[in-house]
Amino acid sequence: MNSDLDRLHPYPFEKLAELKAGATPPADRKHIPLSIGEPRHAPPAIVLDALRDALPEIARYPATKGEPALREAMAGWLTRRFGLDEGQLNPEANVLPVSGTREALFAIAQAVVDRDTADGQPPVVLIPNPFYQIYEGAVLLAGAEPHYYPTIEENGFLPDFEAIPESVWERAQLLYVCSPGNPSGAVIDAAHYRVLLSRAHRHDIVIAADECYSEIYFDEEKPPTGLLEVAAGRGGADPFENVVVFHSLSKRSNLPGLRSGLVAGDAALLKRFLRYRTYQGCALPLPTQRASITAWNDEEHVCANRGFYREKFDAVLEILEPVTGIEARRPDAGFYLWAGVEGDERDFARRLFAEQNVTVLPGRFLSRDVDGVNPGAGFIRMALVAELDDCVEAAKRIRVMLT
Repeated sequence: MNSDLDRLHPYPFEKLAELKAGATPPADRKHIPLSIGEPRHAPPAIVLDALRDALPEIARYPATKGEPALREAMAGWLTRRFGLDEGQLNPEANVLPVSGTREALFAIAQAVVDRDTADGQPPVVLIPNPFYQIYEGAVLLAGAEPHYYPTIEENGFLPDFEAIPESVWERAQLLYVCSPGNPSGAVIDAAHYRVLLSRAHRHDIVIAADECYSEIYFDEEKPPTGLLEVAAGRGGADPFENVVVFHSLSKRSNLPGLRSGLVAGDAALLKRFLRYRTYQGCALPLPTQRASITAWNDEEHVCANRGFYREKFDAVLEILEPVTGIEARRPDAGFYLWAGVEGDERDFARRLFAEQNVTVLPGRFLSRDVDGVNPGAGFIRMALVAELDDCVEAAKRIRVMLT
């Protein structure tokens, strides 16, 4: 067996199950799960129709690179969404379909990390703290050493790239960044991205930008900044050098079971990543590709989806903002409420389940202790993915518990 498997930490939901073990919630209150970020809104009908119409194509093997029409739809959406110049993204070279961002975010580390370093030390991969657990697992199984850079309240939950020691930058090969952030919902602006691009260029580091929450935001006039649009302004022969971004239809289009996303950016890097993926065997079935083309080409359902989340945040925050014992604030984007609580957030989560039959995720389960400090301590993550009535009911139960 691969000995690196022993380096993996228990997944957050394993820890959550242990935390809840032995607790008996009231039988007269239905369970409301707010712990997992699985969208519950109805998938768009036009996408389901496209999927059904394409079912006969299940008889054909799909290409790992995907159909040209799919890559064109992806490149077209990225160009429109992030204000890129026409032709700046070549569908033949700058875009690949992936089986959801989870798979691709894991795979990129396996393809990028070079264990054969000049000084014999393990290569370093930088990841935010708190973080999506796939980053850490990818780093450990690639034989690298994770360096956790904090995204804390004092900095608006944004990374301080200038605070990362020069010695870490010198050993780093890959950096994961998540914007809008999971769990905080903080959006990295162009100024922060320019600092990151400068650092990464200086040290020849690949940036893997997880942007799968980018289409869930509250102000229609202010969509979150994307790394591609900032990188495009650098100029040069290849402005996307060492930059790859990841997007998914799971959150944007309420299609988590479709397992369809994209990676876009550095053409030379994606050429080698395609070779890796050809051996890995994660080609999208042709019906999935046809449905994905429809989804990437339609914005009406995405705008409606944002409206549903906006309504839920408005209702939940109206209930929770005045409550003592929890600090609930609207995020910049995304569907998570990253709320501060008094005392140990694990005790809060267990009590909420035991007394109110509501499940939330303790922040400590999404982060690591660094120098004796855990940036997730004192926070809970609530995924407002359930129906509006359930989200409102959960907020009311939290208020009852704290008053």
